[in-house]
Amino acid sequence: MSGQGRQRDTVRRFNGQRPPLPLRGRHKAGPLRAPASLLIGADRQRPLPTVKVEMSEKLRSNINLKEPRWDQGTFLGRAKHFFMVTDPRNVLLSSEELEAARTIVENYKHGKVQPGLTEDELWKAKYIYDSAFHPDTGEKMILIGRMSAQVPMNMTITGCMLTFYRTTPAVVFWQWANQSFNAVVNYTNRSGDAPLTVGQLGTAYVSATTGAVVTALGLKSLTKHLPSLIARFVPFAAVAAANCINIPLMRQRELKFGIPVADINGNRLGESQKAAQQAIAQVVVSRIGMAVPAMAIPPVIMNALEKRAFLKRFPFFNAPIQVGLVGLSLVFATPLCCALFPQKSSMKVSRLEPELQAKILSSNPGINVVYFNKGL
Repeated sequence: MSGQGRQRDTVRRFNGQRPPLPLRGRHKAGPLRAPASLLIGADRQRPLPTVKVEMSEKLRSNINLKEPRWDQGTFLGRAKHFFMVTDPRNVLLSSEELEAARTIVENYKHGKVQPGLTEDELWKAKYIYDSAFHPDTGEKMILIGRMSAQVPMNMTITGCMLTFYRTTPAVVFWQWANQSFNAVVNYTNRSGDAPLTVGQLGTAYVSATTGAVVTALGLKSLTKHLPSLIARFVPFAAVAAANCINIPLMRQRELKFGIPVADINGNRLGESQKAAQQAIAQVVVSRIGMAVPAMAIPPVIMNALEKRAFLKRFPFFNAPIQVGLVGLSLVFATPLCCALFPQKSSMKVSRLEPELQAKILSSNPGINVVYFNKGL
């Protein structure tokens, strides 16, 4: 059959109309419909139904916001959690943004879901809320005491401690500044909901600051005749010693009266001094661990750089470089060392005080483990 004959036959099969041509190139997206030429009889007046694809994500109603998003039974899960909690960008959030996050979280807990809210947005609000509000009291924490302020504050103070360590006045001033900051952080991130008295705060602050300064000055005098690299580690030794003093003193009320312990569902069972001892020991280890990279790696690098011509020619770059190196170390050290132990720590009932064991077993005989917030 010739080409013209085939064309006439094709037109005849499509009711005298030319067949629809395929779409080519770019075209606007829309619902698919059958061409009118392919509809027969009454169907010409009734187009085929269109199928709409629902693209919005439906928010689940059973998300447990009392627990972190990631599995806290693994180090990786805890690290992801604390990278969010210690994110320095959270310091820049306004009061309105913090209150908006708080409203989203509290409304969701009470079954009220904001229209259009996605799961990712809910978790983002939860971590903003966690970064600024105390987990036990629900109060907004002091800005510089929040874990999100750890990197910017510590990089400045630690960088200056490592830079200005040669003179006694400089050692005294920066150790005092560091312990003043630590006192705020330790108070802000304490465990439990019992307040400290002004006298307890003052005693803890003076004791920790004195301990740090005495340790720093003592080590400084011992390292006078040692290589300069050894002298650079004096601030780290002083900070480690001060953490062992400052944290227990700032949380002495917990050691005396205990911290709240609960079952797996968060039902309060009593207060335990043994749990407080474990919590504070874990926090001390984490804090010293945070200081190791920031106060051990930069001194080695700076000791090498100061022998180069650049820093000899431009000595005023010493402090900014030191602060930058400390900041880089803290960005990773802070969340990773917080992740060494679960935030929701646990202890076997058999390790608690005998009277608390008896109380728990009499009312809840099936409970073998209790849980508590260890603080940060």
